[in-house]
Amino acid sequence: MAELNQKTHKAVIKLCKKGDKLSAKQKYAKAQLYYTRALDLIPEPIWQWSATNWIVVAQMDAAFLNNDIEISRKLLNELTQADENIGNPFFHLRNGQTYFLEGNEDRAVDELIRAYALEGPDMLGEDRKYLEFLATHAEGIDLS
Repeated sequence: MAELNQKTHKAVIKLCKKGDKLSAKQKYAKAQLYYTRALDLIPEPIWQWSATNWIVVAQMDAAFLNNDIEISRKLLNELTQADENIGNPFFHLRNGQTYFLEGNEDRAVDELIRAYALEGPDMLGEDRKYLEFLATHAEGIDLS
């Protein structure tokens, strides 16, 4: 993947750091605005640049945490364009959680089992609903 020139890279990093600080304060909608501004700096075609993936992941996570499932799904679908997300436990976790919240149980199981297989039960987080859901649909899930 291509790397951005130094000026653009610095501007993208600055915007993303502001987004990260807002996310840490649970101001997810404002954080999304900074991630979007950072993404706007990426030249077309955006998926040729390595920075695109981590910016879109940050956008998607802020949308998910803000309970904006429609935007989260849109961004998750875009993230399938980046090969590095296949096999990434966090990608599979958020994809599974989003499918779960959309009511698509079959796809949720498929994605959550990938996250579980890659990282174990802790990957499914403190909210046990995803682990308990997975245990009702797959054998050998550790609920302890």
